Amino acid sequence: MTFTWNPWHGCRKLSAGCMNCYVYRIDSKFDRNSSVVSKTSSFTLPVRRGRSGAYKVGPGSVVYTCFTSDFFIEDADEWRAEAWRMMRERSDVEFFMITKRIHRFAVCVPDDWGEGYPNVSICCTVENQEMADYRLAFYVRAPIAHKRIICEPLLGEIDIAEYLYPGIEELAVGGESGEDARLCDYEWVLSLRAQCIAARVPFMFRQTGANFRKDGRTYRIPRRLQSSQARRAGIDYSGD
Repeated sequence: MTFTWNPWHGCRKLSAGCMNCYVYRIDSKFDRNSSVVSKTSSFTLPVRRGRSGAYKVGPGSVVYTCFTSDFFIEDADEWRAEAWRMMRERSDVEFFMITKRIHRFAVCVPDDWGEGYPNVSICCTVENQEMADYRLAFYVRAPIAHKRIICEPLLGEIDIAEYLYPGIEELAVGGESGEDARLCDYEWVLSLRAQCIAARVPFMFRQTGANFRKDGRTYRIPRRLQSSQARRAGIDYSGD
């Protein structure tokens, strides 16, 4: 089973990829200030038990973690140790998180982190060459058991060949969604795919985004079709 666990909510925009953040877009409908980071009522979700005494999040579940904030944001420093403790307790569950603040990794991990908790995947997201060079320099050195690179929203052509190695479990690529979505060019996607093939790193084209250019022609693609259109391209690569 899959669960979403947002131990805290809210974030501050950090780079170009944040401009059309979906959290801000959704919060705006409820007049909520997305830049205020606050602990949520679901903070203890991973260790909550039902009437039978069993965990509500069952063994073998995948828990998508902190998708309405950034797990490494400074505002959550006082809560993070307890979040790590729950992940240790639930070693039978896989926690999956994505961060733009990998530069804070070294000061945010617990003392017993070692080479990484085997049940925690930490993905690094990069949207352009500037952020790729900045964040991936930290990421490739970080002791993390499961690593994935997320190029979403992809805002330009990116060369990350020097950061790809067999320890990277996947590179996922996608365009930007929403009414104000910026352009994603298919040539940028194919360039990253070629880099993954050369390094034998699995590649996934996750979604086209709403504003997609292919062969010099720009298409406006409805949200409901963005993932299926990416799958139809048939360019995913298993790394074999």
